[in-house]
Amino acid sequence: MIHYEWDKKKPIKRVKCEHTNAKRYKVDTMLTKGKVYDVINETEAFYFIIDNSNRVGGYFKEYFSEVK
Repeated sequence: MIHYEWDKKKPIKRVKCEHTNAKRYKVDTMLTKGKVYDVINETEAFYFIIDNSNRVGGYFKEYFSEVK
């Protein structure tokens, strides 16, 4: 149950939210356009970040760009 420890994990990278224009889901309450978020875990399609609710949430990668 690795997801129970995600909020204590060191971030693997940082991403910037580029938009919150979701086709099916309402994400504008959990993400802020222009804000930089820490990535806790990553899959092929999702970033798991600590969002505006201070909890880890999974979001499609299409909302973000990587911060170098």
